Amino acid sequence: MNSKSPLKVIVAMPAYNVSKTLAKTVAAVPQELRKNILLGNNVSEDDTARLAEELGLQVITHEKNLGYGGNLKRLYREALRQGADVVVEVHPDYQYEPSLADVLVEYIARDHFDVIQGNRIRSRDESLAGGMPLYRYLGNRALTLFENMWFGVTFGEWHSGMRAYHRRVLEALPLETYPDTHAFASDILMDCVMFGFRVAEVPVPVRYEGQSSSVNVPGLFAYTARTVGAAFKRPPWKKKPYGSAR
Repeated sequence: MNSKSPLKVIVAMPAYNVSKTLAKTVAAVPQELRKNILLGNNVSEDDTARLAEELGLQVITHEKNLGYGGNLKRLYREALRQGADVVVEVHPDYQYEPSLADVLVEYIARDHFDVIQGNRIRSRDESLAGGMPLYRYLGNRALTLFENMWFGVTFGEWHSGMRAYHRRVLEALPLETYPDTHAFASDILMDCVMFGFRVAEVPVPVRYEGQSSSVNVPGLFAYTARTVGAAFKRPPWKKKPYGSAR
């Protein structure tokens, strides 16, 4: 990285049964970030933990499956305890492009933004060509349109699983109040906006393979209802000015 003052970056990987994709995900992470990868093992039933240790990753195996959000909460707390200045969420199922993790970090390291997320949906053709299921694409578009209108922003999406946070963001947000499910991704971004943090996004290629995580159709309806309800609890007129949380 080219930042003037080097920051400690920890890559947080929430993992469940990713033994088939973990090695290629780690290999794709930029070399300077590989030395600090923290993997949260959600009681995987395959060789995820063993493989992660062989790859030299720090492994936290939870006493039970904490869910997607619960896994990230513990990873973020541990990353902060270890002195991380920036925490990057990278999924070890190889769905998001890991080689761009350092690009997200640079925007924060150069003090342009507090939060950077990878946007999977630069165009419909690219998203569908990457294997995103049509129902996922349509659901994402509908929810993102609603959230953009409600919060007065123009994000390409609200439900990314690849984000980088400055530590001041994770220290300020009420992480424990967010759900342990996939709805964590939407809730945390809502509060990043509500608290006045500088949030931006960059396009990232996405690939949906057999091992990629995905919410099924019934789960998508539950996720949608939960997300809309969470937005209503955050009236936009209470939103702090952009960039005020510094």
